[in-house]
Amino acid sequence: MIRCITFDLDDTLWAVNPVIQQANETLFTWLDQHAPEFTRCYQLRDLVELRRTVLNKLPHIAHSVSLIRYHQLHHGLIHAGYKPADAELLAERAFEVFLHARQQVVFFEHAREVLLQLKEQGYRLGALSNGNADIHRVGLGDVMDFQFSADQVGEMKPHPLMFQQMLQHTGLKPEEVIHVGDNPSHDIEGAHGAGLFSIWVNFSKEGLCAVASEEVGCLSELPMAVQRITEKAANRVTL
Repeated sequence: MIRCITFDLDDTLWAVNPVIQQANETLFTWLDQHAPEFTRCYQLRDLVELRRTVLNKLPHIAHSVSLIRYHQLHHGLIHAGYKPADAELLAERAFEVFLHARQQVVFFEHAREVLLQLKEQGYRLGALSNGNADIHRVGLGDVMDFQFSADQVGEMKPHPLMFQQMLQHTGLKPEEVIHVGDNPSHDIEGAHGAGLFSIWVNFSKEGLCAVASEEVGCLSELPMAVQRITEKAANRVTL
């Protein structure tokens, strides 16, 4: 019996690239006002090289987009000539500016309606994300019961740890959970490896993901896909 449905967030419930682009522009506007030496040294396109530099120095933070972002800013501020104490404070403030802007998402058509429908049908809903969107700050706190992120867990999907921690948190068995996501590797193969059912959100209707339990091309199709999996789950037992 299916009791819980978990969702990836970025590019499953909203398009992430416009959100990050706007957040970066907001960040650089703030930096131009409060840390002008940074914007004299760097432009938006330089964030790619700053990221590469940070990950070369700190490979152990590769799972955390939040830590990468903070250290990008801190490294750039130091390089721009700010004293360590000032760079630390400015990096913290700048990260919060970015993080706030990063929560300003525009849901895909049918996203909230489908979540509300599934909630009303009695399913527990949760988020499993490699990003740093917050369900409460994006406006999903009223429909989602919990969230796990790579920042919090210490590993990114498709590593099984996030799925395992979710199962421990909910007290459920793998065959009682469906994971919904857009990424064939992170979401679908990751869920499959952890023993969960999965629904691949394939908006482009291209490609192939052989291990997906179901596939949808529009979020409005999710309730019927869940129903089909519910019927399959009645005959599936984990030994």
